[in-house]
Amino acid sequence: MSRYRPPTPRGSKFITPEGASRLKQELDHLWRVLRPQVTQAVSEAAAQGDRSENAEYIYGKRQLREIDSRVRFLRQRLEGMTVVDQPPKDRNRVFFGAWVTLEDDDGEESEYRIVGPDEFDVAKRYLSMDSPLGKALLRKARDDEVRVEVPGGMKTYVVVGVRYEDGVDS
Repeated sequence: MSRYRPPTPRGSKFITPEGASRLKQELDHLWRVLRPQVTQAVSEAAAQGDRSENAEYIYGKRQLREIDSRVRFLRQRLEGMTVVDQPPKDRNRVFFGAWVTLEDDDGEESEYRIVGPDEFDVAKRYLSMDSPLGKALLRKARDDEVRVEVPGGMKTYVVVGVRYEDGVDS
């Protein structure tokens, strides 16, 4: 059995201005605040002597590796991102950044915003454009039917409305 694991796809390269700002703030906090604090703690733990049995030193080094890994990921991710700050020309169709109102088979309505994979959030009703529902919704217009495979089988939605941040509805 091989230990080779194919690289996981990084997802779409689109992000909203709010999402880019949040990632930049996280990167800044990790690099300018958290990393210096942990580095100081590791230095103090190292000064105590035997590092092989020093739990603070071992834990601090592990924390530094995790911080450095996240910093590398954020820098690479932000470098390749495209910030989408303008609505598309065709505001009647679902594209990145759209708020989409859906009606399911039971007549219940729900609204989701199509965002990049780095900013999806169930509580805010942000839906990744790489998710099955997000992919199915792209390029759809009002009154279009969308079928999505869910754990319980197929689910059908109807697009009731499409709007973009500037308040222009379709």
